[in-house]
Amino acid sequence: MSATTVDPSEIAKFEAMAAEWWDLEGKFKPLHMMNPVRLDYITTQIAAEFGRDLNGDKPFDGLRILDIGCGGGLLCEPMARLGATVVGADAAERNIPVARIHAEQSGLEIDYRHTTAEALAEAGEQFDAVLNMEVVEHVADPQAYLNACHALMKPGGIHICSTINRNPKSFAMAIVGAEYVMRWLPKGTHEWKKFITPDELFDFLRNAGMEPVDRKGFVFNFLQFTWSISAKDMSVNYVTAATKPA
Repeated sequence: MSATTVDPSEIAKFEAMAAEWWDLEGKFKPLHMMNPVRLDYITTQIAAEFGRDLNGDKPFDGLRILDIGCGGGLLCEPMARLGATVVGADAAERNIPVARIHAEQSGLEIDYRHTTAEALAEAGEQFDAVLNMEVVEHVADPQAYLNACHALMKPGGIHICSTINRNPKSFAMAIVGAEYVMRWLPKGTHEWKKFITPDELFDFLRNAGMEPVDRKGFVFNFLQFTWSISAKDMSVNYVTAATKPA
């Protein structure tokens, strides 16, 4: 792989957990719990951008979608079922065979690759939509990484990026709560100093040449033990949408 913003220590964390991607009670339980609201946001934004009816058959037919940092394919598989041509890329090599096997077992054709955003951009790859979920807080250089994501977008394309805010609440929830109290994630999965505020992320996106068009919060309700999308509460997990001018 060519010049990259990959942080080897971050990759090692996820390589160690690769076999557990599809274990609903394993180390990726938080992502499985969050996945319905992630998919709701992603599909709504893509459908709006390209004028697709989500109630139709294969509404994303003809769209080429990249999931960068795809892990075991938790987002790739639903995108493929909606009719998209999907490329799943991950810098953690051990994630790829796990994702491939699960896709085969599910009867889905997904192009999984052990590669980076920078390498795909250098190869001239282009996509209608780039999914960049819970990755930017793990890279060595967020601006350079998002520059590569911009290069991967077709003019008129959309970029969906989720991450974690940086404040005392996010430290309490995403690190103390998730890693030490609930033990959903191994200790050390996240580094608070690498978290990014919504305004900082919007600046990164603009500097990369994208036009931010939306941001929402992903909010966890401990009483109901469910996730929901919030138009106001972006204090911990949040998601953004940005487009590339046509």
